[in-house]
Amino acid sequence: MAKKVITERDVLEKVKAGETIIRLDGDTVLTPSAKDAALQHHIQVAYSQDAPGVRGKSVDGVSLVVPRAANSPNASTMIALGSDHGGFRLKETLKQFLGELGFAVADVGTNSEEACDYPDFAYAVAAMVSSGQASKGIMIDGVGVASAIVANKVPGIRAVPCYDEFVARSSREHNDANVLTLGGRIVGSELAKSIVKVWLETWFGGGRHQARVQKISDVEQRYIAKK
Repeated sequence: MAKKVITERDVLEKVKAGETIIRLDGDTVLTPSAKDAALQHHIQVAYSQDAPGVRGKSVDGVSLVVPRAANSPNASTMIALGSDHGGFRLKETLKQFLGELGFAVADVGTNSEEACDYPDFAYAVAAMVSSGQASKGIMIDGVGVASAIVANKVPGIRAVPCYDEFVARSSREHNDANVLTLGGRIVGSELAKSIVKVWLETWFGGGRHQARVQKISDVEQRYIAKK
């Protein structure tokens, strides 16, 4: 079955009609220009549970939070953000902080401190990054280790738990990490903000590091090829 494509024109039609949300499922694709138009006009994009990257028993969908300044240099960069109950409070703090930095945020949940299973949300974050729906991902559980284990099961993901700015910078510069995991019960909000800012602003160094990251991908491909 051919996928339905939502274009920039479709978004502008919704703006004229006074609509404020676009709902996507697994058979719908949002073009890059449509995504930019949605950000510019503050149209919320909600991915249903059937959309790629958000399948999970406890994941109801994805809520898009547009940056306050649509013309921000980071406005076209989507960050997938998730947590379990142990990281919920920090997730809410970081969601606001990411908005202040000008990033668009795809919040996959959870949406309360009610007990839930971290693998569902860690997978949702990682799958959005793996599929290209998000540029990078941030996942928070109680300690930050468990979610990294889950995320690293998803092809193309290099997730790293960080507890200080040095590790955050190194993970990006040396390892081209694309998912950051944090421990909501061991990292304070101000330190978490500093880690996130450094992690997002540090570029991959390439050079000798590129060959090493490629070897990581090669190991992954050996197992994919066996299927």
